[in-house]
Amino acid sequence: MSILKAENSKKIGFCDSGVGGLTVYSKFRKLINSEDIIFYGDLKHSPYGNKSKEELISYSRNVFDFFKEQGVKAVVMACNTTSASTYPIIKNEYDFKIYPIIQSCAKIFANMGINKLGIFATESTINSGVYESEIHKYNSNVQIYSQSCPNWVNIVESNSQEDKGSVDIIKSDLDKMLANNPDKIILGCTHYPFLLDILCRYAPPDMFVDPADYFVNYIIEDLKNSDLIDNSFSHKGSEEFYVSANPDKFKVASKMFYNVSEVKLKELD
Repeated sequence: MSILKAENSKKIGFCDSGVGGLTVYSKFRKLINSEDIIFYGDLKHSPYGNKSKEELISYSRNVFDFFKEQGVKAVVMACNTTSASTYPIIKNEYDFKIYPIIQSCAKIFANMGINKLGIFATESTINSGVYESEIHKYNSNVQIYSQSCPNWVNIVESNSQEDKGSVDIIKSDLDKMLANNPDKIILGCTHYPFLLDILCRYAPPDMFVDPADYFVNYIIEDLKNSDLIDNSFSHKGSEEFYVSANPDKFKVASKMFYNVSEVKLKELD
């Protein structure tokens, strides 16, 4: 086996604070099903949106060290919060490919041909200003309106989005954003697309942008260009799901996103 082939045969890691990253993984799996995957959900520290930058860096290093032990060829940061807060710090600390969702999609969003762009995201992502700085690298003329939605992750993971109180919260947050008259609104957290049914009751469906749709295409194209796609298998690649806490909760919540099989508890130091 050649060195290149050995590298191709390594696994790909996906990570998130909880189950939301499964939205990215699900879309990836529909396009490429031959890759062996390790998914890690850090439920012990979820949600990430209200954590300090120092905490997030520590969590990310623990997860990336785990992936390094597994000998992965790439890691997909299927989490906007860590993409915003930790990627710039840890990107050069590991020798495998790292795909951060925000930085990977910024050029695409910058060139959508619109004037006003709304961003829904967690408090940590909004405070980082990464969406603005990354998009403005490619198009400084886009007006960006960033807004945190502190309750949305818990609404999704508790599957309470149809409760009246939850609908009222979602509509109130949306109304605040719509006051800016955005052309498009980016759902800047992997949990948020699950609320599309509710959001589309109060605004046109084509107003909302799910970054995962663009992200997975970017990942696959880059893996191909880097000769890292494993084309040696005609069957579905293996899947391993790990969490830092609450495997039963992960398995129940994951049903909204992907048909997860066995979930293993792996608490990282």
